[in-house]
Amino acid sequence: MIKFDDVSKRYPGGHEALSHIDFHLGRGELAFLTGHSGAGKSTLLKLIMHMELASSGQVIVNGQNLNKLKRRQVPFYRRNIGLVFQDHQLLFDRTVYDNVALPLLIAGYEPREAARRVRAALDKVGLLHKENQNPIALSSGEQQRVGIARAVVNKPLLLLADEPTGNLDPELSAEIMELFEQFSSVGVTVLIASHDLSLISRLEHRMLVLDHGRLLPVGQE
Repeated sequence: MIKFDDVSKRYPGGHEALSHIDFHLGRGELAFLTGHSGAGKSTLLKLIMHMELASSGQVIVNGQNLNKLKRRQVPFYRRNIGLVFQDHQLLFDRTVYDNVALPLLIAGYEPREAARRVRAALDKVGLLHKENQNPIALSSGEQQRVGIARAVVNKPLLLLADEPTGNLDPELSAEIMELFEQFSSVGVTVLIASHDLSLISRLEHRMLVLDHGRLLPVGQE
């Protein structure tokens, strides 16, 4: 599903954010991306999102070589990726339902099909009963669940999460991770960037550990 083949990313001025990265994630695999601040986690996610291009090497997602993706193909490519952020990035002038429906409206879904998908996504994260509320009235954990529902409403093949539990207490963090595991169990590839080693070390999933732009060999994290 995701393959990095000797990938490096250098920025103007010579800073090398990633150096000779090699890894492969299969369909339905869940993995954690971790490392110190500035290790290259955000750059790696940006490469997968096609927000940045590799300076050398190949990034292949779902069989597509991202270095060869044409500009007009990028919006369609990104529809297969769900994104979850630490700060939710919800619209507080719209209801929970409208926040989750937004990606479908952008993609041009017919209203009845959009409604079915939105309610299925909200049901999956346990918030169907709050579809008409404003997100500002929800707890931090519930807001993060809305963000996850919005990320999966398109039924993406790939789910990327950037510090999704950074603002949550340990109990809520564990609940959010359980949701990600549920999506992985039905074939969604999930990559979660996280600093929370105390949480992710308790979960039996692969860890990709970056150190100053290099991927540490297994067993050296």
